[in-house]
Amino acid sequence: MMTKPMLQALVPLVDDLARELPDGERYRRLLEAVRALLPCDAAALLRLDGGWLVPLAVDGLSRDTLGRRFKVDEHPRFKLLLAADGPTRFAADSALPDPYDGLVEGLQGQLEVHDCMGCPVQVGEQPWGLLTLDALGKERLSAVDLGDLQAFASLAAATVSVVQRMEGLALRVEDERQRADSFRALVAEKAAPPTLMGHSPAHQRLLEEIAVVGNSALTVLLLGETGVGKELVAQALHAASPRAARPLVSLNCAALPETLVESELFGHVRGAFSGAVADRRGKFELADGGTLFLDEVGELSLAVQAKLLRVLQGGQLQRLGSDREHQVDVRVIAATNRDLAHEVRAGRFRADFYHRLSVYPLVVPPLRERGHDVLMLAGYFLEQNRSRLGLGGLRLGAGAQAALLAHDWPGNVRELEHLVGRSALKALTGQAKRPRIVSLTAAHFDLQPPRKAAAQAPDASEVTEAAPALDLRTSMEAHQRQRIEASLVRHHYNWASAARELGLHRANLVRLAKRLGLSARRGVEP
Repeated sequence: MMTKPMLQALVPLVDDLARELPDGERYRRLLEAVRALLPCDAAALLRLDGGWLVPLAVDGLSRDTLGRRFKVDEHPRFKLLLAADGPTRFAADSALPDPYDGLVEGLQGQLEVHDCMGCPVQVGEQPWGLLTLDALGKERLSAVDLGDLQAFASLAAATVSVVQRMEGLALRVEDERQRADSFRALVAEKAAPPTLMGHSPAHQRLLEEIAVVGNSALTVLLLGETGVGKELVAQALHAASPRAARPLVSLNCAALPETLVESELFGHVRGAFSGAVADRRGKFELADGGTLFLDEVGELSLAVQAKLLRVLQGGQLQRLGSDREHQVDVRVIAATNRDLAHEVRAGRFRADFYHRLSVYPLVVPPLRERGHDVLMLAGYFLEQNRSRLGLGGLRLGAGAQAALLAHDWPGNVRELEHLVGRSALKALTGQAKRPRIVSLTAAHFDLQPPRKAAAQAPDASEVTEAAPALDLRTSMEAHQRQRIEASLVRHHYNWASAARELGLHRANLVRLAKRLGLSARRGVEP
């Protein structure tokens, strides 16, 4: 029978099911109640995604845990919990490694979890994920009634059902359910975890923009520093589009010799040049019906830009060495870390090609603007390296976390990925005995000390460096604002007609206009 304290803890959570709350807040309240009622040091709610478990919410675990993606086959405790019919408590002397070793907050030198239990969460009679409890002290969880844990797991399932129902309503409003299902199916088929992650305001704004333009046919120009993850953004845009089930073809324009770029883009016929022994389709034909991602587009020559312009305008191309026309239906997403407007002024980039590419410019924020996202991303790379190195645990010490948060990240997410990999190897070097759990310290990262911006004014070079990034974001927003206003004027402020012209859903156009500060202008919807 359920105890009175248990009933009192569940009542407000049940009431929450009928309230409008952010998804994250629902999960946070659930785990907060678990921690308050059951004698555990940490609780987590994880969603099953193919062969991976993805943490949606944690309480009592380090911040980087949210960025980790646990491969079920590499974690026997998770595998046993998923296969169970109900709650499972592991023996305190179990030899199975715990996925949370080294991740519980307030460790005080103790890295290993000594008591663990969990319960599968089922939604609609289908396995959805896990609710887990961990304690650092032995037999801490022995007093937990398995029925109490099952009650929380059932409440978690009800919470998930509410979230999914609300998401389903939103998708129906914007007619996106089919695309979302296609994306989830593709992710499950590849058994690969999503890597476009973060909770910072800058990252959330990026996700909002992806939602706005992803469902359109507009050409997108991704702008941002090297290493920010522009290719991942391109993948997200493709996944959010009606073309999600069709190919996404990528080409790094900077990685090809000038003599091969045209062949790679448009294909060639036999005998077109020395070594062309057979007909070959180019990237545009391979991407027909889908999306073509042109990375480092600023490296293309003026001659190739002119030929690409023709394809972007009418979808017509000719293979190298052929006079036959081929018609393709391809959405183009381009990316560059160059200031293309400056390149146009310098005569190194065609103005007409630039305007054709920048129908919807999208700035990907640098890592230094994303706050604590750096720890979430570090968790993702830590779990990758833990698996690759065959370790029981790979964690960040407090000093290491502080060093990551203080760093400027000139190389952005790519720099973080490489840094975590190097530091893990450094931590293992010179160890007489291979440890089961490895803790990374600030010394392993060997980062330069942060600049004391408050203590001293930046020098002229720093001001010159920082200005273009700010100007770039400002100019992109001004460009978007100008296009929306012009379309509204042409259609006499008929939002549905303007949305059709811009290739957007009406609701998405209204949201974008509000974000750009257009809502207070004459004729613009509030």
